[in-house]
Amino acid sequence: MKTAPRRCRLRIAWRPMNASGTERPLGRSGVSVPALGVGTNRWNCGPPDQARLGDTLAAALDMGTGFFDTAEIYHHGRSEIALGEAARQDGRPVLLASKFAPFPPRVTVTQFASALDKTLERLGRDSLDLYYLHFPSSLRGVGAWMRAMATAVRAGKIRAVGISNCDAAQMRQAAGVLARYGIPLAANQVHYSLLHRKPETDGVLDACRRMDVALVAYRPIGRGAIGTGSGRPDLAAVMQKVAAVRSATAAQVALAWLLKRDDHVIPIPGATRPEHVRENAGALSLELSDEEFAVIDRASAPTPAR
Repeated sequence: MKTAPRRCRLRIAWRPMNASGTERPLGRSGVSVPALGVGTNRWNCGPPDQARLGDTLAAALDMGTGFFDTAEIYHHGRSEIALGEAARQDGRPVLLASKFAPFPPRVTVTQFASALDKTLERLGRDSLDLYYLHFPSSLRGVGAWMRAMATAVRAGKIRAVGISNCDAAQMRQAAGVLARYGIPLAANQVHYSLLHRKPETDGVLDACRRMDVALVAYRPIGRGAIGTGSGRPDLAAVMQKVAAVRSATAAQVALAWLLKRDDHVIPIPGATRPEHVRENAGALSLELSDEEFAVIDRASAPTPAR
């Protein structure tokens, strides 16, 4: 028989917890988070892994990167369960974000509300700090789901509303609907790294600046390929050179570049081990010079099509 995940209600007033004092706002939502978070799409619920994931969460809180990103579709909800259990075991305040997947069978507000409640159940929370629409829906427009989000905000189940994998036009549409309820669009989570700079060319980064919306960057270190020849050899050489001069790793340099790129950018590199979290957190204290930034910028620029 399938048993419900153990639930613990975390009734904790949020307070700044970034050890380095480096925080960034989620737009105009009133919610601020560490400038660097942790992606948990590889977190899975199970006895062999739970202790290690608990240590990973603890390390993130210790290092000031305690902003965790998950989703209901990550391992069919098991990522949420693992994250919720790790947070319960640690006991310290944790900022949590999750996502609603608008699959074709889901078309009603009731289905949205049910999905949110199940996410809260798995995480052991009464509310989420940030809840995203995971991707644009082809059956119901972005606006319909933003109305459902507004209802959840008024019910106290969501603190901030975000969208994910949306273009600039969809950002404007989502923000317009939310504005009718007096709710700002907090974030757009998109793929952004030195190997994938599309947000700079498709208008998303510019829209985040104009609309004052956070750009939460997933896969910000290119799944580890940025510092190796498997990504871009020319870029890898530059990254290794800068990293050597700074006694840093290529991943830290890549994250530092994104943090310097724009104050609206909040990278969320995935991590399943404490040592990964500690390495990533080193980017918070790595301030690239303007010259270093420019060299990396040129080396990572997309090659013009012929």
